Amino acid sequence: MVRRSLGVLLTLVTLLAAAGCTGSDSPDPAAAAATASGSDWSPAPRTVGDLDVLATSGPGGLALHTASGAKTFLPGINLGSTTPGHQPGEIDHLDAATYRTWFSQMHDLGIRVVRVYAAHPPAFYDELDRFNRAHPTAPLYLVQGVYLPDESYTEAGRTLYTPSVDRAFTEELRETSAAVHGDLTRPEQPGHAGGTWRTDVSRWVVSWIVGVEWDPEGTRRTDRREAGAAYEPGRYFAATRDATATERWIARHLDVLATAEAAHGTSVPVAFANWPTTDPLTHPTEPLPAEDLVGVDAMHVLPTRAWPGGTFASFHAYPYYPDFQRFERGLDRVEWEGEPDRYAGYLASLQQHVAGTMPLVVSEFGVPSSLGSAHEGTRGRDQGSHSEQEAMAMNASMLRMMAAQGVAGGFVFSWEDEWFKRTWNTQEHTDAERRQLWHDPLTNEQWFGLVATDTTQVPDAAAELVPEGGDTKYVHVWADHSYVHVEVTGRDGAPTRLRLEADVVPGPEEADHRLLLDTEAGTGQVQVRRALDPVRLDVRGTSYRPDQDAAWHDLVLMTNRALAGRPAEYDPVGRLVEGSWDPQDASYDSMATWQVEEETDTLEVRLPWSMLGMADPSARVALGEGRPAARVQVPGIGLALDVDGEQHALDLTWPTWNRVEHTTRVKAGADVLAEAYADLAP
Repeated sequence: MVRRSLGVLLTLVTLLAAAGCTGSDSPDPAAAAATASGSDWSPAPRTVGDLDVLATSGPGGLALHTASGAKTFLPGINLGSTTPGHQPGEIDHLDAATYRTWFSQMHDLGIRVVRVYAAHPPAFYDELDRFNRAHPTAPLYLVQGVYLPDESYTEAGRTLYTPSVDRAFTEELRETSAAVHGDLTRPEQPGHAGGTWRTDVSRWVVSWIVGVEWDPEGTRRTDRREAGAAYEPGRYFAATRDATATERWIARHLDVLATAEAAHGTSVPVAFANWPTTDPLTHPTEPLPAEDLVGVDAMHVLPTRAWPGGTFASFHAYPYYPDFQRFERGLDRVEWEGEPDRYAGYLASLQQHVAGTMPLVVSEFGVPSSLGSAHEGTRGRDQGSHSEQEAMAMNASMLRMMAAQGVAGGFVFSWEDEWFKRTWNTQEHTDAERRQLWHDPLTNEQWFGLVATDTTQVPDAAAELVPEGGDTKYVHVWADHSYVHVEVTGRDGAPTRLRLEADVVPGPEEADHRLLLDTEAGTGQVQVRRALDPVRLDVRGTSYRPDQDAAWHDLVLMTNRALAGRPAEYDPVGRLVEGSWDPQDASYDSMATWQVEEETDTLEVRLPWSMLGMADPSARVALGEGRPAARVQVPGIGLALDVDGEQHALDLTWPTWNRVEHTTRVKAGADVLAEAYADLAP
């Protein structure tokens, strides 16, 4: 395989900073921008031979052909296939009303293109068609994905050429093409949308991105074991002579899709998914071998002259991982907003690699608005620990960066928060089978959405205490599907100091987790008993933090293990933040975990279930001792409070649950991102 180093490819690139963003007064940026510019986004496909070509992609870039000319930068959004309480394989629960709401909200935010990863239920295509016919000059274009139904190529002894893997992908490609053209009936089955697709939305399909983020071990095994596998170039896509076995397999399947599309008389750009772990570049400073083990190169999978739609290099590229972005020489020579920007430098290296043959599309990027973080990023773009406003501003900045850098498209991840998601530094702390039933603020992957999925109160999960005397007037404890709320009201003013001890796991210890809060000093800290510290589960050895022998540990999340001579890194997530968590409040801060309500003399605290050691609150399962940690069924949580020296105690109990309710809202700060969409796709 030909691999190019950044030192050879990267030239000095300095990008001009984008103008500062301000809030928009328009409730419909897409319509406002179109009105101001006279832009008409209605499709105007060209005819090449016997094919209708809505978009093309090649050496000159990507172009979507519309009534007002070619659109050469596509700012979009990624849409998942689930809602709270559901796993992604339960896609058939999505209905017409949900899609109708989503499309309207996307339009109001100025989004021009939506990407999906797999065939959605028929209602998706019905409602997309309905919406676009109602908005002919500002339609919502579609990037259709096709996922890999059988991912067992990651298992020992199997490859992408394993017959079950190969057949499943081939069938999924053909069926998804049929669904898009309104010509498919298939039964409901786990992991697939079922039903009858009758609506043809192909006139709004701007491209296809198929496949998955390739597993490095599975890819390398495929390349080695299938190196001599027979290959014949397809009519529409062909692998180059120096292509690997994986690349030849991808080329063969892109040709399957192109053949199905050509049979319907259409041709648009067809690309395959990729990510930095299997990019075609070398990264000598990457500390994890698996992150630079093998490459998959779009330059080795090319369209033939018979496919006018062309192709592009599609990458899921985030600003915080892999680690080489922080250390690789040369990446900091690229600037954005007047500062060296290693993320911009990495995108520049990808562009250099494909320059002259195809454009680059960043098909996933973004930062989450979660309390917890899982990795440090470039220029503060960490994998979490951002307020909603910070996350939206960072996403807007990166989108503008991509346009300024000449990238052909940028797709923010994602549309709506997804409760089922996991991340490496909390997955050992929670129950994998029931994550979708509660929304963990410490698991950043659950908080990428532009749309918040706010939890509701857990029924019958409350306790109260009314002391007969003393300075404490009232104690109220209740829970939603993310937090345990503790509200303490004073008789003559709000409490100033609160020590809260939580007895969670049955045993001789009276406390397993505790909170130390001083409102006058403005400090709050959550601590965990040494034997229950969840960080111990995230490392392979016995040494997991400098203070691990102390009886109590400040609660942290590990954001990087000690690697390549570099010390381990931590997110001090147990250090609580003061502020309002009411989205209607002008000073709203989604990171806030305590506040003082002066009008009612009440100190309010909200603690994530995971800060109290719950592995699955929906089943009342706590994280116990040991490695791996025991899972302990608990009747509730015993709470001991010291309120300015006064002692109180009460128990919080709640019923288990298997269904959840939630509400949705566009996140704070989304107007800044909406303005970027409107500016970049008027």
